[in-house]
Amino acid sequence: MLQTIQDYIKEWGIPPHLLELVSTVALIVGIVILSIIVNYTVKRSLLRLVRNLTKKTSITWDDLLVKNNVFGRLAQLAPAFIIYTCSHLPFPNEPIIADWVKRLAIAYMITTAILVFDGLVNTALQAYEKTPLSLKRPLKSYAQVMKILLYLIGGVLILTTLMQRSPVAILSGFGAMTAIIMLVFKDSILGFVAGIQIAANDMVRKGDWIEMTQYHTDGDVIDISLNTVKIQNWDKTISTIPTYKLVSESFRNWRGMSESGGRRIKRSFYIDISTVRFLTDEEIARFEKVPLLKEYLSTKKQELTEHNQSTDMSDPINGRRLTNLGTLRAYLKSYLKAHPKIHDNMTQLVRQLAPTDIGVPIEIYVFSNDPVWANYEDLLGDIFDHVLATVPEFDLGIFQRSGSSNRQIRANLTD
Repeated sequence: MLQTIQDYIKEWGIPPHLLELVSTVALIVGIVILSIIVNYTVKRSLLRLVRNLTKKTSITWDDLLVKNNVFGRLAQLAPAFIIYTCSHLPFPNEPIIADWVKRLAIAYMITTAILVFDGLVNTALQAYEKTPLSLKRPLKSYAQVMKILLYLIGGVLILTTLMQRSPVAILSGFGAMTAIIMLVFKDSILGFVAGIQIAANDMVRKGDWIEMTQYHTDGDVIDISLNTVKIQNWDKTISTIPTYKLVSESFRNWRGMSESGGRRIKRSFYIDISTVRFLTDEEIARFEKVPLLKEYLSTKKQELTEHNQSTDMSDPINGRRLTNLGTLRAYLKSYLKAHPKIHDNMTQLVRQLAPTDIGVPIEIYVFSNDPVWANYEDLLGDIFDHVLATVPEFDLGIFQRSGSSNRQIRANLTD
């Protein structure tokens, strides 16, 4: 081939001592131009064919292949193959140069193949993340590990090609560098092991609401990767936590609450102890007109009458009597049980805790049937608005540190 070109350009009047150089350069330029034409033709025809096919199909993975430029990268193998095949033509008398050109062409083809496989991994991961299963079993960390191994293998193959040495020799050299490799890839190794544990134990899923107080993190998981977990906090800031921290340290996952369909309400208010007393007959008669107390008072009056039959009731401390605080608790139980936004199949308590120096704590312990945060806060406010407004109707006072109960405040306003 080189001799043919020399015979052809000799007619142009090229000096004999430049003939070989000019013919070599001309042949190199010709090979480069041919590679560019082949690259353009293959890429154009292949991509056009692929686009036409993807438009006719209803599946999505072929669109992802185009999006990740898998076919464009695959087309780049064609010019590399041309250079590899023609590498000996410009240098018939220089086998060393021809050999190095072949090595570089092979290295380029290996690099292109790695990028093709990288695109395939991305395509498979993106297709998987569109399925419901991806929320329970995120595979992004496994895909990243696969990419690391892919690039390591590709790097070894490129080195063995350029150095013309056995892969075993290269890998044995890496064995001596184990300590350095462990140091460099420490977070990746820990993240990979943690990713396996997280997936196996179903500890965290994409979309879960988690809370890690030690990192001031409270929000939704938006990404789980090999090295990091990204969480969007409720103030819309983004927190990034090493993946292995989810295994080595404690955190709270609110998924159970979300899946149960209920969200706990646990809040106390304090009754002024000095306002607790027995109910009078007139007050009992008034409360009997309240639908939420009617059944309770009827049952309770019958129970107390039977219990106090042989008791001298002339002294208030004799026998058993209804109190305003006990009646309030009964009212709140009935009110919460009848509330349409309180979960019927979960615990419902209105309990009295141990008295303290700021009063008698009355704790409401129920579950909302709507776990959405905004709706939950609205319900919580509505319930305690009603509670705070209802307590004085039982002639009870809610203690506050200003020194006056709401009962005393109402009395002062009346006066």
